[in-house]
Parts: sequence; C-alpha cells; structure tokens
Amino acid sequence: MVTEHQLQSVAAHLFRHESGKIKAVLSRILGIQQLETAEDIVQDTLLQAMHTWSYKGLPANPAAWLMKSAKNRAIDLLRRQNRFNQISPEYAYLLQTDSELEPALDQLFLDHEIRDSQLRMIFACCHPAIPHESQVALTLKTLCGLSNAEIARAFLNSEETIAKRIYRAKEKINSESISLQVPAGPALTERLDAVLNSLYLLFNEGYNSSHPEQLIREDLCAESMRLCHLLTENKETNRPGTRALLSLICFQSSRLGARLDDQGQIILLQYQDRSNWYRPLIKKGFEYLDTSIPIEDMADPMRSITPYHLEAVIASLHAAAPSFEKTNWIKIHQLYHLLLQYRPGPVVAMNKAIAAAYAFGSREALEELLKIEGLEKYYLYHACLGEMYSNNGQFKEARLSFEKALSLAPNQRERELVQQKMATCPLL
Repeated sequence: MVTEHQLQSVAAHLFRHESGKIKAVLSRILGIQQLETAEDIVQDTLLQAMHTWSYKGLPANPAAWLMKSAKNRAIDLLRRQNRFNQISPEYAYLLQTDSELEPALDQLFLDHEIRDSQLRMIFACCHPAIPHESQVALTLKTLCGLSNAEIARAFLNSEETIAKRIYRAKEKINSESISLQVPAGPALTERLDAVLNSLYLLFNEGYNSSHPEQLIREDLCAESMRLCHLLTENKETNRPGTRALLSLICFQSSRLGARLDDQGQIILLQYQDRSNWYRPLIKKGFEYLDTSIPIEDMADPMRSITPYHLEAVIASLHAAAPSFEKTNWIKIHQLYHLLLQYRPGPVVAMNKAIAAAYAFGSREALEELLKIEGLEKYYLYHACLGEMYSNNGQFKEARLSFEKALSLAPNQRERELVQQKMATCPLL
C-alpha cells in the first residue's frame, strides 16, 4: 500500500511534468478558448488519481494512467454535454459523429502529437497580443504546472497580481481569437524571440531564484531545458538562437550541484569544486553551441549571432577553464562588451565590470561600476561596489556599500553572503 507521503510526492511530480502536456492536447481539441475547461479536466484527473491510487496502489506507468484518464474524461464531457459544436475548427470536420471521437483523441495522445501540441501552446502563450509579463505567467501556469502561489513567489508578486495577469492573458486569447498554431514566415522570428525570452527568464528564475527560501529552483531550470529542447526538435523552430539558448542552459545547469554547500550556503564561482560540475551537460552545451551556426553562415557567422550565443560562449569559457584563476577573463570582458551592443542594460554592464576586475584589476572595475545607472536597488551591485572599494583600500566606502547591499538582499542566505564579504573589510 502506497503511503500518503509517497502519493503526494508522486502526484506533485506528475502534475508538474504531465499537466502541461495534457492541457496542450485537450486545448488542441477543444480550442485554446476552452483552456479553463482543459484545466478543470486535468484537476479532476489528478483528484481521481489520488483517490484511486490511495487504495489500489500506484499503476506500473502513472504518467500513461493520467493521460488515458484525462482522455476518457474529455470524451465523456463531449458526449455528455453534446459539445461537439465547441470543438476546435481544426478538428470539427473530422468529428461529425460520436464514433470518430475516441480514435481522434487516441491519435492526438501519441508522443509526437503531444510534442506538437506543446509547441503550439508555447507560441499561443507568447502571442504578441498578450502583455509580456502575462506571457511568462501563462507559460508557467499552463505548460510548467506551477500554481499561482509558486509563480507569485518566483517573481515576488502577490497571488492576486499573478491571477490577474493570467486572467488578462486568457481574455486576450478570447478577444484576439488566438489559435494553437506555430506561426510561419516573418511572424515566426518575432514570436520565437518572445518564446526564447520567456524560457530564458524561466531558467534565470530557477538558477537565481527570488524565492525567499529557495536560492535555486531546479524544477524551473529543468522545465526551461525541456521546453527549449522541444523547440530544437522542430525544424521550423530549431534556429541558431534556440540552440544557443539550450547550450547556455546546459552549461549553467552543469554547475547547479556545486552552487550550495551542505548547509545551503551559496558557494561563489571562484570557490566551487569543479569536479562537481556535471560533465555530460557541459559536453551537450558544447555540442549545441558548435551546431548553432548554420553551415551557410560559417563564412560570416555574425549573421546568425544572438545574445544567447554570446552568453553561451562566456559560459563555455568558464566550463573549459581548469580553474577560476586560469579563466580567460580578458576574452570574457570582450564578450560582455559585445553583449552590451546586442542587449544593453545595467546588469550586463555590471557583469562586464566584474570581468574587468579579474582581467585588469579592481580600479578599472570600480570605474566601470560607478558609471552604471539603474541598479540602485539591486543588492549585488552594491556588494560588487563594496568588494572593489575594499580591494582598492577604500574601506569606508566599502562598508557603506556592503551595508546598502545587506539592506537590499532578498533572503537570509544572500544576507549571509554579504556579511561574509563585510567581515573581510577592515574596521576603521
């Protein structure tokens, strides 16, 4: 007999990994305008699973059980309520009779059709008619199985704010008659950029979580990798930027196991045990990076370069370096300089300044940091200032910067990191 704890754990895992697939397939049949109906079916399926498994035990293949159960509930709904008129126009002509319903759904629950449905859903969630912040929230909710509470914690918003964003996104889906289609032609480039940006933000939130208690959300990192990999499997979306982003995700994910100690304390890059970096992912990162430029663009690779390429190359230099000290910091500084042209912003400028510290010294880094605007409320900026001031012997300025960083740090672990840096700064 499965225990309540085991059941809860399995159910949570399955819901996170399977709910998005089921919702994508059901929305393809019902139409994305019936997304809430698809969500209700998924929720009912999970409740049924919890009830059934509690006394019958876990099935041999729980994921397949959920898929079959959701399919059967969708069939029952359509038959019971005679909702054939609400079926997506794409399939309405196939489903003129009740007898055609089950074979059609069987076909759409095949693995390759599930992948295609998820791909369509990603582009629907990132439709340009939907505000950007709502795009990310809807993607996390619909495809990644996150609750409103989890999304709220991830982005330091209230549940009410997230609920409103998702509601507005669904309203746009209805008012703009958004369909579950992968765009073609010039529209694909614009829409793919939005999709990649959402996955980039999803990964960053997992890697440097704003959650007050979880510094790393490996579930978010894994979801961004899974969805990005899905894009590479489709010939229309397997573009240079897609492969470069997946390369970056692989490189960064390889270090997840080395970023926290046994007490959950942050281990900075320079102190990480590189033997704990996951080499198979590093290998994958190089493979995706090496194949991210089309053969026809090899003579002029800048034609295909995206910001994800530059970040992936920076990550690759860290991955290839035998030690922190032997990292090619001059090259990394050059790459951040180039990245600023592609993606101007204060955080990129800050990372460039940090690279300058190891490439040329703290004085040059400090000069770069003091020119940056827009990071007054970002604790890492003030922590970097404190470190550079301290390295230059400007201890009064260093302590003031560390104190500012301490006041802005979003959680206890990061406050502890700032305090460690402050401890190295001599008292005046």
